[in-house]
Amino acid sequence: MAICNTVQKKRETGLVDGYNDIKTDMEASMAEEIIGVIGGTGLGDGLAEHIKRAESKEIDTPFGRPSGPIMVGWLGARKVAFISRHGPGHTLSPSEVPYAANVFALKKLGAKTLIASAAVGSLQQEIAPKELVVVDQFIDKTFRRQSSFFANFGAVHCEFSHPCCERLRQRIVDAAKDVSAVTHDKGTYVCMEGPQFSTRAESLMHRQWGGDLIGMTAMPEAKLAREAQMCYALIALASDYDCWKEHDPSIGKHELLKEIIGNLTAATANAIALIKVVLSIDGDLCDDSCPCRKSLELAVWTPDEAQNKEEKEKLGVLFE
Repeated sequence: MAICNTVQKKRETGLVDGYNDIKTDMEASMAEEIIGVIGGTGLGDGLAEHIKRAESKEIDTPFGRPSGPIMVGWLGARKVAFISRHGPGHTLSPSEVPYAANVFALKKLGAKTLIASAAVGSLQQEIAPKELVVVDQFIDKTFRRQSSFFANFGAVHCEFSHPCCERLRQRIVDAAKDVSAVTHDKGTYVCMEGPQFSTRAESLMHRQWGGDLIGMTAMPEAKLAREAQMCYALIALASDYDCWKEHDPSIGKHELLKEIIGNLTAATANAIALIKVVLSIDGDLCDDSCPCRKSLELAVWTPDEAQNKEEKEKLGVLFE
């Protein structure tokens, strides 16, 4: 009943019509849909080697340039648009990644489904290094990053209680049965600002909060994907246990780093194998019936006549 009342109220104030007007104004024929893939630490270089018939594209966006060129090519039977989150040579720290430009550029190329990867530390004993997690929830601790496309457009409030596309997540979980890597079907990712790692007190606090993983890059990426009406899922690669679990003091720091890099290399191989299986699934991974693809339908609260028209034109692909 509350939802019905909200919809009625929006109709009475012209807000639903405002959204429909935007969508109608901005509709244009889109190129063949491709699957967007964002590679994090490890996967950013590893997955690129597997893309066939790759073409490098430089994309301009209202939010500046993305992290680097976007590789458009084929991974198995599917066309993909791939970007390395940290840029060529891993030059961008988590706070410097142009998240808005990355997501906007992928949507501009026609991607409506987005699979991302990210290296993480484990906050739980049962999530061991080298294992994968298909994330279902986030706790956002970031504070220096652009978290919305709509700052100069109007008031836009997307529903975000389930931040990852459940249909896409389930596709990945089902595909994980066909790979040898241990893959956890859910997990809460705590996203910190960084670039420094956690103190031990913070790590223990994150565990008390119910966090399963700690990382620096999933936010605001997932929020922006929701604003872009994209189906988003994140595969997390556990590289080590976070500092809540004290390391063996007999192991030197160089050996410890070598071990972490080895774990990340193994986890990257596991993630590549999983993504390949996901992309080999017959039929659509998601389609326009998914709620993610309609996330702006009731989110635009500024009436059409009060919206920034120049911004509306710039942001057109988000409404497609």
